[in-house]
Amino acid sequence: MVPNETYQHMGIVQLLQHFGWTWIGLLAVDDDRGDRFLQTIVPMLSQNDICSDFIVRLPKWNYLDEILNRILQQWEYYEVIFNRKANVYFVYGEPPSFQGLRLLLFLAPFFKLPPLGKVWIVTSHWDFESLSIQKIWDIQAFHGSISFTVHSNQPVGFQRFIQMVHHFLKHIIFNNSAGDSVYFNENRELVTGFDVTNWMLFPNGSVVRVKVGSLKPQVPPAKQCCLFLCAMTTAILATAGKRRKERNFAAMIVLNVQKGRFLTRRLTYGSFLPQQGTKLLFPFLYQMVPDETYQHIGVARLLQHFGWTWIGLVAVDDDKGDRFLQAIVPMLSQNGICYAFIVRIPKWNYVDEMVDYGLQHSVNYAIVFEQNPRVFFIYGEPPSFQVLRLMLLVAPLMEYPPLGKVWIITSHWDFASLSVQKNWEIQTFHGSISFTVHANKLLGFQKFIQMLKPFWAKKDGFIKDFWEQAFTCSFKASKEQEEEEKKTCTGEETLESLPGILFEMHMTGHSYNVYNAVYAVAHALQAIYKLNSKHRRLGERWKFQNMQLWQIHNFLKNILFNNSAGDIVRFDSNREIVAGFDVTNWLMFSNGSVVRVKVGRLEPQAPFGKELTIHDDQIEWHPSFNQVLPVSVCNDNCCPGYSRKKKEGEKFCCYDCIQCPEGMISVKKDMDACTKCPEDQHPNKGQTKCIVKVLSFLSYKEDLGIILAILTIAFSLITALVLGIFMKHKETPIVKANNRNLTYILLISLLLCFLSSFLFIGKPGNVICLLRQTVFAFIFSVALSSILAKTITVVMAFMATKPGSKMRKWIGKRLTNSIILSCSFLQVAICTLWLSTSPPFPDKDMHSAKEEIILECNEGSATMFYCVLGYMGFLALISFIMAFLARKLPDSFNEAKFITFSMLVFCSVWLSFVPTYLSTKGKYMVAVEIFSILSSSSGLLCCIFSPKCYVIILRPELNNKEQLIRKIR
Repeated sequence: MVPNETYQHMGIVQLLQHFGWTWIGLLAVDDDRGDRFLQTIVPMLSQNDICSDFIVRLPKWNYLDEILNRILQQWEYYEVIFNRKANVYFVYGEPPSFQGLRLLLFLAPFFKLPPLGKVWIVTSHWDFESLSIQKIWDIQAFHGSISFTVHSNQPVGFQRFIQMVHHFLKHIIFNNSAGDSVYFNENRELVTGFDVTNWMLFPNGSVVRVKVGSLKPQVPPAKQCCLFLCAMTTAILATAGKRRKERNFAAMIVLNVQKGRFLTRRLTYGSFLPQQGTKLLFPFLYQMVPDETYQHIGVARLLQHFGWTWIGLVAVDDDKGDRFLQAIVPMLSQNGICYAFIVRIPKWNYVDEMVDYGLQHSVNYAIVFEQNPRVFFIYGEPPSFQVLRLMLLVAPLMEYPPLGKVWIITSHWDFASLSVQKNWEIQTFHGSISFTVHANKLLGFQKFIQMLKPFWAKKDGFIKDFWEQAFTCSFKASKEQEEEEKKTCTGEETLESLPGILFEMHMTGHSYNVYNAVYAVAHALQAIYKLNSKHRRLGERWKFQNMQLWQIHNFLKNILFNNSAGDIVRFDSNREIVAGFDVTNWLMFSNGSVVRVKVGRLEPQAPFGKELTIHDDQIEWHPSFNQVLPVSVCNDNCCPGYSRKKKEGEKFCCYDCIQCPEGMISVKKDMDACTKCPEDQHPNKGQTKCIVKVLSFLSYKEDLGIILAILTIAFSLITALVLGIFMKHKETPIVKANNRNLTYILLISLLLCFLSSFLFIGKPGNVICLLRQTVFAFIFSVALSSILAKTITVVMAFMATKPGSKMRKWIGKRLTNSIILSCSFLQVAICTLWLSTSPPFPDKDMHSAKEEIILECNEGSATMFYCVLGYMGFLALISFIMAFLARKLPDSFNEAKFITFSMLVFCSVWLSFVPTYLSTKGKYMVAVEIFSILSSSSGLLCCIFSPKCYVIILRPELNNKEQLIRKIR
């Protein structure tokens, strides 16, 4: 009914010649028809001086995942369509090829290829109808296309006929031969209901379905569903069901009615997410895996164990993913873990839908490749894994960097591939860590898998389908399959030869749960059988087949047995199996083999904080980490010596590092606050630990103490030498003229002043602190009193020489003794008051020096200390004034001049002492006081006694009475 397509080829050539198009691109479907087309058209074009810029073969439309796989793998081949100069493209193919071309055009913008503005010439085979999923794909690239279509015309009356049929059809109502009414509602939908069917399958392969109820949408909601209890089978059925309907090959839910309630006997062997009202809808539901909340706790413990506080969250985009995020996000926050992003991946449906969804949300998925977390926590089921693999397959073409991450996954996940994906790259997931349902080796299982053949179960079509997909072969040879170069399945292929990504030879956790579920039901039935036998022996009739559903529940909830692997199987009060999870490290190899290594265990029944046991040394990480423990934090860790400061506007895991304040340390990484060292310790240079402070005091073992001790001894010896000289020449006029006894008292007090410096050197003690300042003050007071007595004696001696002076009776020892005693007594009184009220005591200064504990004598009362110093200053000032006034008295041996100068030196030393003393701390403060004692004492010694020693030793001729009398005259 269609003309020969050769005529179309000729017409196309004439069309090209008509417009002068001599440079075109050729696109043909990649099959034998495309081959024949090219064999015909290429010579015909050449004969008419038309050249082809390129020839591209379009894939046949089969499954979109297969086409997508081919396009992505051969993208450079198809890229010529967008890069050539020809403006006219001649396309040969049927509608499926058009879908492949549309997929190419749809992907082009994401690979930064220019839009195609071409003239498309197509044959009558072609049409522009879209699949439903492609209805939103852009089709304007084909605007202005030219095609050769089979001639058609509008028959007379056809449109009116269609309108009349529609008018009568919407009002139709009749009873069919079975007596059911047939009519349409206002939405042009057939008004009907549904039957509730009970399926019964028997060992001989026969199938019987029994109508046990009906669902009528037209009646009130409370009466829509009607079940007939009498029609239900009385056999007790226990079914095992997985979490996915796609893999729920043999699962069914047997509904029964007991007093208006739905009762379910079901054992689930996959992770089960309870929905609201599940316990009411399925009151006898048993779960063969623990609650998934335990996995969330395990993941939190795992992240804490490795110090991973910055992760990416990837969750399936459905209600289960919503519940997962509602549970995990607060849990992570409570455990100090932040998420950098949340990406929702769609459920696997059709690949074309997945491509459409992924490309529309490509910006959201780009953050998976661009963000810095090195750990991704993924929640989803195996279909979601296929979506993720599709993303990774497309990533290199989108110029995204390779992903070297740590993938943490839950027990829902597995790495099984569809047959079309067996050549897709899987090593991105090398080193992944998952919480897998606990499994153990079962006796005979490995041997059974090795012996499994596709012809064993003739009624089991699943094994043959799997065999054909896994080994890329077919049991039914056909012409189409021969064209696709598919080999014939022999049935002798071995499952061991399959890559691990397609088929695992070992017992998986879900298979292990199915095994335990079957045996749990078997043990329950055995218990019922034993009870039935017991009642028979007692003469009672208790029919096994007439048992009610609630009765098996009593046996199943109390079940307890060891399976063939030695594991205990029992349920808790929530009808969940009491078990744990294995922490598994997944190893992916380039040849497609998959190895799972058990590296730890999650025991929900363990004490809090000890649920997770993991062996770090057994984990193999992704090659990008070079077998070094990955670090996944928002920013670099704060080293010891620093503390964390939250970044404004960022998550709490993101922070700046600030150095600890002075006197504080941090001993661990990422401390929230620095801690202060104890008073007797100080931070080290890096502020990472506390070091015991060194005891500091002026000792004889350090240079300063040794120098001061040597000076003290030297001045003491000089003073003793001067005293010896004066005692040796005690009968000479110069010694007698200056009150010999006062001279001896002054020299002895100066000697003691020098020796009192030793009280300031060494470790302070109770006795030392009591004596240090009081002895020094008393001795200096005696020395100053002696000088004052000398000055007063000189003044009064010259006053007594005047005729009629009454001063002569005051001159003598009585005057000098009274001056010394009274002045010294007053200082003793002040010291006594000081010692009785606030005596000095040994003390430790913890704060003045960063790295030292200063051992010192606390003065007790600073007021009394400065009163003592003030009194000495008062004596020195009086002595200075008296000596200044008497400096011009005529006397060869007048000491007033020397006393004036010595008092000037003394006052200068002690006036400078006060600010210096107050501005220093520790042993240097003590050294200042010793220096003041030595300098002031040496000043007195030198200024008063050096002239006399000069006369006695070097100028003895001046030391005679005649010289004294001559000078006075």
